[in-house]
Amino acid sequence: MKFASRTTAISPFLAMAYGEKATALEQQGKDVIRLNLGEPDFGAPAAVLAAMKESLNAPVFPYTSALGMPELREAIARFYEVKHGVAVSPSRVVVTAGASGALLLASAALVEPGDNVILGDPSYPCNRRFLNAFGAEVTLVPTRSEDNFQLTATSVADNWKHNTKGVLIATPANPTGTVIDAEELTKIGEYCKSKGGFLIVDEIYLDLSLSADLDVRNDTFASQSALGTDTKLQTVLANAQLEETVVVINSFSKYFGMTGWRLGWCVVPEAMTPIVEKLAQNLFICPSTLSQKGALACFTPEALAQCEQNRNTLTKRASLVFSALENMGLGLDAKPDGAFYAYINIKHTGLTAIEFCDALLSQHHVALTPGNDFGEHNANHYVRLSFATSIERLEEGLSRLAEFVKSLS
Repeated sequence: MKFASRTTAISPFLAMAYGEKATALEQQGKDVIRLNLGEPDFGAPAAVLAAMKESLNAPVFPYTSALGMPELREAIARFYEVKHGVAVSPSRVVVTAGASGALLLASAALVEPGDNVILGDPSYPCNRRFLNAFGAEVTLVPTRSEDNFQLTATSVADNWKHNTKGVLIATPANPTGTVIDAEELTKIGEYCKSKGGFLIVDEIYLDLSLSADLDVRNDTFASQSALGTDTKLQTVLANAQLEETVVVINSFSKYFGMTGWRLGWCVVPEAMTPIVEKLAQNLFICPSTLSQKGALACFTPEALAQCEQNRNTLTKRASLVFSALENMGLGLDAKPDGAFYAYINIKHTGLTAIEFCDALLSQHHVALTPGNDFGEHNANHYVRLSFATSIERLEEGLSRLAEFVKSLS
C-alpha cells in the first residue's frame, strides 16, 4: 500500500505527543501535572448541559442543513451584535465541526495546489496543515516580540510572492496569547484585498481576554453592556470594508469550554456561503445535531455569565503564572492579552525546547509543549505553558518547574 505524499509532509503534533508521554507516566503511578494542552477545564456551561439532557428526549436526531441549524446561525450573529457591536447577517454564518472543520472548508474553498499562503511564526501548527493538505505552499514569516509575535503589513508585503493568494492570522494567538494591533490587521486586510487575495482570521480566543476589569453582569443578553467589550480584543468583522475578502474562524471550544463537542463556526463573505455549503454537504453532511441543540443554550444570560466568571478565573491564573515565571527567572518576551498560554523563553538555560520539556517531564512530571510545534524561527528557545487547569494544580506545577529551573543553574 502506498500512502499519499501529504502524509509524510505532516509532522506529529507535539502537544498531543507529550500528552501521551504523560499518560504513560501516569500508568506507572506518577502524578503528572498536564500544562501542555489548550483545553479549558471548566467544561460546558450548566445551561448547555441541561439543554443537551432535555434534547435527549427527542426520538430522533435528523441531519440539519449543511450550514447548521438556522436558529443557531441567528444566535451566533446576534452574539456578534451584542458582544462586539458588529452587525453580521446570519446568512454569512456557517456552523462547522469545530474550528478545524471551518479551517478545512476555508482551505478547500480558497486554495489551489501550488498557491502560497502567509502565516506568522510562531503559530498554531494545524492551521498550516489544513492548507498543506489542499496543496498550498505555506510561508512562515518570523515575527518579533516587539510586534506581539504578530505579522505586520510590511512583513506581509515583503513576503508576498507571485503565487501568494492570502494570509492566515490568529488573534489572540496560540501559542503566545497575543493580539494583533487593530490598525495593522486592517492594513493587512486591505493589502490582501488590493492583491485579489483573502485574509483568514482565527478568532477562537477572541472572547477570552485576560483583562480583569470587564463589566460582568447577569442582567440580560439584550444589552451590550451585559457582557462588556475589551477594546483591545476586537473582531476583524468590525471593519465592514473587508467583509468581501475576510473569513473569520471561531469555536465553541474555548470561551464556552466545549472542546469535545466538536462545534465551531465561520463567518464568510456572502458570495462564499453557497460554495462552503456545497463543500460541507459533501465532506460533512452537517455538524452534529445533538451538539447544535445544546449550543443554542450558550447564548442565554445564565450561560454567558458563567463563561465570564470562567474568564475572570483565567485572568487570576494568568497573574499567578506570570508572577511565578518572573520569580524563577523565566521570561515572557511578549505579555499575553488573551487565551490561556505563556510562551516562555528558555534560551538562557542552555537546553533546547525538546530537551527542556523531556527533562521536566521525566524528572519532575510536568508536561509542557516545545516551541518546535509552532514554527521554525527560534522554536528551540521557547516552550508553551497552558494554564487551563485549576489553581491548585498550577501552583504545584509551577513549584516543580521552579525546582527544575533552579537545578539548571
